[in-house]
Parts: sequence; structure tokens; C-alpha cells
Amino acid sequence: MEQQATAPPDIVKLVQWLRSSSSGIKTKTGILNGSRLDYFKGKAAVKAIMSPAYAKLKGAPPQPKTEEEANALLLSAIPFAFFLRVERGPPSGSSSSSPKQLQIVQQQTFQPDLYFAWFYQGSQWTTYLGGALMVALILGGVMFPLWPPIMRLGAYYLSLAFFGLIGLFMALSVFRLFFYIITIFVASPGIWIFPKLFADVGFVESFIPAWDWDLPPKKKGKKKKLGSDKKSKREPKSQNGSAESSSDALAAGISTAIPVSSTRSRIAEVADEGND
Repeated sequence: MEQQATAPPDIVKLVQWLRSSSSGIKTKTGILNGSRLDYFKGKAAVKAIMSPAYAKLKGAPPQPKTEEEANALLLSAIPFAFFLRVERGPPSGSSSSSPKQLQIVQQQTFQPDLYFAWFYQGSQWTTYLGGALMVALILGGVMFPLWPPIMRLGAYYLSLAFFGLIGLFMALSVFRLFFYIITIFVASPGIWIFPKLFADVGFVESFIPAWDWDLPPKKKGKKKKLGSDKKSKREPKSQNGSAESSSDALAAGISTAIPVSSTRSRIAEVADEGND
């Protein structure tokens, strides 16, 4: 765009950093006029430029101290059309997880709770490099019969090694499943070999630890709630117990008071007879 070419160097530096992965801004994909675009929420950009990572950036505008200053700084980049305010619409497809439709808003402003679409693609050298590498691989595959015999033999062994690794991984997956089923009956609750094999971790972390028990995660909140329920159940019992003990004592007092009063009345009658 023409507006992007007229942007000051410090604004360009700011936008390049926001568009890179080092800023940590999470983006989603939307559809604008049939084209896919990445968009983000304003508060993510505010959080990024107020982080310590932005303070170390050289050639960019000074780091804002308040959210109002951060909003003003990001607002100053909107006239150069690196990103523009958009409104989200319904999903573009039949599924609810389809990219949402985007529409550019005429009144451009910046607020943390608004959405903004990227119209700046960043550095394209990685795209060009990937395209050149893809073309080279296609040409190399097409010209495979013209390769020297030693290169074709090396490619053959590499393919065998690749398919061997895939087969080994599948065999390991089946073996750990059977081993887990057996240990459910032999050593309950069961043992998983390489429990992080399919977890979203690195290659080395996928094989650490070598085995682990299949224990359910602990629920701390539920335990506290059960403790409070038991305590509340015990309190009415103690109150009922005290009420019963007090009623028993009152009944005992009444029962002991009745014989004493009857004895006194009998003594009075005998005294009256003696006087007569």
C-alpha cells in the first residue's frame, strides 16, 4: 500500500516487531472480501508494547508507561494502514469453527476491546526462500533418472531409513497400547511406556519419562468442598444432641421434683391429724 511506504522508520520498526512472533500477539484467521487475513485484538498489542521485550527494541518509539499512552501510540500507526479496525461477522462456512467474516469499519480508532486486521505481511524473504526450495525439490524429483548412480543409491537408503523410522514409531505405539492393557490387570491402574509420546512437547521430551503410572489428576477444589460439606453435616447433629440432652435433664428434674412435693404434702396431713 502507498500509505505504508510513507510511514516513519520508528513506526515501521514498531509494526515489524508486532507482526513478528517475538511480540507474542495471538492472531486468528478471518475472511475479508474472499481473502484470508490475520486479525488480533487490541489488548494483545497493548500488552505486547508494555512488555519488557519491547523496552529492549531499538529504533522504535519509546515504551509507553500507561495504557492510555499505548493506545495513542498504536492509534498513530493506523493512518499508514499496516492494520485497520474490523468487525467480526458470522462464520464463513457451515461449521462454527470456520474463519469469521471481517468487515472494515469506516471510523478508524484504537481501543483494547476492538479487533484489527493485518494488511502488512512483514518480511517476505522466507516466503521467497521456501518457494525456491520447493521448485528445486520438484525439479530434482523430475530429473531423478539423470542423477549419478551414487546419488540414486543414497536416496534409496535415505528412503528406507525414513520408512523404517515411521514403521518403528507405529510398532512402538501398538506395543505400548498392548502393554498398558496387560498392566491394567497385572499392575493396576496400569503403566504407560513413554506417557508423553503423543503430547505437545519437543522430540526429546516425548521420551521422558520412560514409563509412568496411569494415575488420574488430583482435584484439590473438590476435596476442600467435601470437607466443608462434612463439617456442615456435623453441626446440626451436635445441636440436636445438645437439645436432646437439655430435654432429658429437664424431664429428670421434673420426675425428681414430683416425689419430693408429694412427700411434703403427706407430712403436712400427718401433722394436722396429730393436732386434732
